[in-house]
Amino acid sequence: MEAYIGEALGTFLLMILGLGVNANVSLKGTKGNNGGWILINWGWGIAVFVGVYVVAGFSGAHINPAVSIGLASAGKFTWSLVPGYILSQMIGAIIAAVLIWIHYKDHFDQTEDKASKLGVFSTAPAIKNSSSNLYSEILGSFILVLGVLYLAEPDVGLGSISALPVALLVFGIGMSLGGTTGYAINPARDLGPRIAHAFLPIKDKGSSNWEYAWIPVAGPIAGAVLASGVYLILGL
Repeated sequence: MEAYIGEALGTFLLMILGLGVNANVSLKGTKGNNGGWILINWGWGIAVFVGVYVVAGFSGAHINPAVSIGLASAGKFTWSLVPGYILSQMIGAIIAAVLIWIHYKDHFDQTEDKASKLGVFSTAPAIKNSSSNLYSEILGSFILVLGVLYLAEPDVGLGSISALPVALLVFGIGMSLGGTTGYAINPARDLGPRIAHAFLPIKDKGSSNWEYAWIPVAGPIAGAVLASGVYLILGL
């Protein structure tokens, strides 16, 4: 139970800071409005650092279903714990999304653009092309999980010493590969807040874009499994 609580808390911290920087850049009237892509990437990198550092000692700080699946596929984590980890990660992500909406509610109310509101919660492609978008999520997640596999402690996950390397890894993925889909690279990061967007009473919110929602779930999982296969083949 301690590990599950750790995963929920770690994902919550990741999402509070990650969705928070999205809102600060995207919503009308904020101090960070139009702050740009570099600000978003720094925000998400720091969000990963905080989430990993705080809960690494409790759960291994997967804070990402793709990481849990990748570690289990590579024999570094127990498969029986994966469903509970994923559920905990989803709960943490949804709670964070709700609290970010409350925090920025006045700015949500002033923002007319529906895509900007949805973009606080979930990812969307710069150019809609399902096969290319899926490839982008697979590639980014492959890089993430392969890096995590070499940082992970046996049968646990990430220790607190790995917080900075993982944060820099996510920052690098965002800067280099994130321009196509917004680099979800984490099913809970996208699906949890998208669910929150669907049920929250956001003013003039528009669609939650469910037709795209499978890509930031399937892509990261596929990338994680591929990364675990390469890791096992290399045997380094």
